[in-house]
Amino acid sequence: YTLTGLVVVDKHGLDFTTADVGRTWQDVLPMACTAEKVALDNLNNGIDARDAADVENPYCEWIGADIRCDPWAYMCPGNPERAAEFAHRDAYLSHRRQGIYGAMYFAASIAAAFALDDPMAALEAGLAEIPADCAMAKAIRWALDTAPSIKGYQDARNTVDEKFEGMHGVHTINNACLTVFGVALGKTDFTRVIRETVAMGLDNDCTAATAGSLVGAVIGIDGIPEHWYARFNDTIHSYSKICERYSITDVANRFAAIAQANGCVM
Repeated sequence: YTLTGLVVVDKHGLDFTTADVGRTWQDVLPMACTAEKVALDNLNNGIDARDAADVENPYCEWIGADIRCDPWAYMCPGNPERAAEFAHRDAYLSHRRQGIYGAMYFAASIAAAFALDDPMAALEAGLAEIPADCAMAKAIRWALDTAPSIKGYQDARNTVDEKFEGMHGVHTINNACLTVFGVALGKTDFTRVIRETVAMGLDNDCTAATAGSLVGAVIGIDGIPEHWYARFNDTIHSYSKICERYSITDVANRFAAIAQANGCVM
């Protein structure tokens, strides 16, 4: 979905709509899961993009939209408000309520991280871009308040499980709180952030990716140990219907060009 975000803007520009996102999904995605599958199936069955999240969709508050937030943040470095607005247009295709707010929150936080030297400050900044009284904002404020007392990954998981007892393991809220705890434990130590967040479980491939995205925006390439990226040989393998292989350098340069066109120069 990070790559699909590039395609959306390449094809439709910075004023893309939710319908444009939907058309791009139909062109690019051979398959999807949970809320994204529901939305894609609904689009293919002729349901309007603005309604695609509302039909037979029990997953509309799950984590899917917030793990699609990265491209919108990368296009808007230092501009969390704009990043959140982009994320809203994207998330509305498949999600509702906290599912949308999670996408807006993390897009805003990662965008803010490009302009800050403290990842926790970025997590605080993201709260300005979602309703203060929504369940997502309340949960994030709880996580930020609780984070200083969290001792490690097991403590983080136990605390979240107790706070959100019975919540599905792929819900936006409990996973967002684990993401906050992972960042809080590792701060600017990229390896510890990834290690602690993965070890917390739940939807950990997603939470660790979001935590790493945010911290990476703070510390930049020079702050990330080379073993985390060198072995990829500048290559991304994708299941996109339009391109199966991308250059990481080229993708980064394309995001930088869009950010500049969007008035965001870091």
